[in-house]
Amino acid sequence: MSADAHATLTLHSGIALGLSAIIAGAINSVAGGGSFLTFPMLMFCSVTPKIANATNTVALWFGSLASFGAYRDHLGGQKRALITLLTTSLIGGLVGALLLLKTTDATFKLLLPWLMLTATLIFIFGRQLTTLMRRMVHLDINQPQHIGPFVIGCVLQLIIAVYGGFFGGGIGILMLALLTLLGYVEIHTMNGLKTVLASAINGIAVVVFIFSGLVAWPQAIVMIAGSIIGGYYGAVIAQRISPQIIRYIVMTVGIGMTAYFFVKQWLGPN
Repeated sequence: MSADAHATLTLHSGIALGLSAIIAGAINSVAGGGSFLTFPMLMFCSVTPKIANATNTVALWFGSLASFGAYRDHLGGQKRALITLLTTSLIGGLVGALLLLKTTDATFKLLLPWLMLTATLIFIFGRQLTTLMRRMVHLDINQPQHIGPFVIGCVLQLIIAVYGGFFGGGIGILMLALLTLLGYVEIHTMNGLKTVLASAINGIAVVVFIFSGLVAWPQAIVMIAGSIIGGYYGAVIAQRISPQIIRYIVMTVGIGMTAYFFVKQWLGPN
């Protein structure tokens, strides 16, 4: 399948996509949820939902790589966790991406409002989920003698990764909750691990989408540039300021976009 035929990149759509990607890259490094902005923006620029999903994944993946550079100093001593969770992330991301390829455009359009709702609820109630995890027994995936945490961590991360490869909204929050369950408390270490794992999930999906012709490249290139700029500088800022205001903005956008897609589905194609 050729990836667009779907939409022509105009000056106005290029500016809109570039700015949205800069903001999304910064939002992802501060609070997560940048896809609530860029994914609908692609659709507003006449990219079909399935292509928009794949293109958005490709574009924001580069931004997450830029964010990783700001967190690399916080990943010392995490070799066991990285190897374990990276492996399951790659497997799950591949499975999720292949599921997307097998999903028809009509089916994806039906799923879209529910996927947006799921991602929005994960974002809104992510802190409560993390608190719940913290109240549970802390596991430690870095202790080689503990097989239980190893298995639990792999299974949960695999589920998150499959969802991430297919759609991906809210996976950062889900991984923060999982890392809390595994005993992590230092937020910059958790953000560093989350960024690496998200990069792995989306990275393997990116490979699948590219080789399957599922990417609208003119739009993707503009957004890649924007997400790199926003991803790096947003990650630097994230370690200096509170993300609460940005969280409220993202919640509002997520709720608004979810409502929009539900209403659009109920009203039909016209």
